[in-house]
Amino acid sequence: MRAVQPAEPAEVAAPASPRLAITIAGVTFPTPVLAAPGTLGFGREVRGTVDLTTFGGFISKSLTAEPRAGHARPQIVEVDGGWLNAVGLANPGLAAFLTRDLPYLRTLGIPIVVSIAGESIEDFRLMTQVLEEEEGIAAIEVNVSCPNVAEGMLFGTDPSLTAELIGALRGATARPLFVKLTPNVTSITTVARAAVEAGADALCCINTLAGLAIAPETRRPRLGGGVGGLSGPAIRPVAVRAVWEVARAVAVPVIGAGGVATAADALEFLLAGARAVAIASAVISNPAVAEGITAGLSGYLSAQGIADVNDIVGRVQGLA
Repeated sequence: MRAVQPAEPAEVAAPASPRLAITIAGVTFPTPVLAAPGTLGFGREVRGTVDLTTFGGFISKSLTAEPRAGHARPQIVEVDGGWLNAVGLANPGLAAFLTRDLPYLRTLGIPIVVSIAGESIEDFRLMTQVLEEEEGIAAIEVNVSCPNVAEGMLFGTDPSLTAELIGALRGATARPLFVKLTPNVTSITTVARAAVEAGADALCCINTLAGLAIAPETRRPRLGGGVGGLSGPAIRPVAVRAVWEVARAVAVPVIGAGGVATAADALEFLLAGARAVAIASAVISNPAVAEGITAGLSGYLSAQGIADVNDIVGRVQGLA
């Protein structure tokens, strides 16, 4: 009798990786881990240190219509729980960005969001109209919340001015408008609603908290610009609370920012209602932070049996 051959073991399909892609205002980001404006400049400056393609999207440093030199140095100092900065919106200006930086950003293969700042509605409108004609820009972020220039929070602390600005820009572009909100207000939800009613497609929460550090030995501010913006782990609970409040108050997507350095940090924001998170100061000490957070998110979802990162957005429990 012929010997019976043992059956070949059945192939077991490897479990599918969780879906990490998210969509904000019609723009699809491959992961919810974005590069926040500021630390990474306009991309070219850090290309030898940080792999920008590990981010799901890149939000540029805020541009102004004309070049700005920024504040005197030091512009950034380390403090307990994070960093204090008073860069003063230093940037090369719109024309230099378009000829030198945007061509490089187009090569990254991820959505590019260009952040803009200005001293008047006309400043913002001019930049928006120019950017509308350029290729390779997925959305425009309107920075109404920089705390370390005199006019930085003018539009972000007054709901009526926020609405007037966003309404003017809504008529100047068909691209999505993201509005960067400040925590330095009595009610962030009031400003958020004003921005959305005027045409904002998404909101970014939050910009830095206004702060001051003084050197006792000199009796002078540690920053060349005096008052600065606090970022880093110290502001994360404030930012998570702001995201939770804003996400419940408006119907547009929210991007969370403020002290995100680990996957657990990112999950706090997502559970609070953020559709994505933006990483800034954590890159200073860990250039590979985006890759680590993305891997951590994937691992968490797999362990929880969740197939899509969108399924955890806003799923915090125990809050009224």
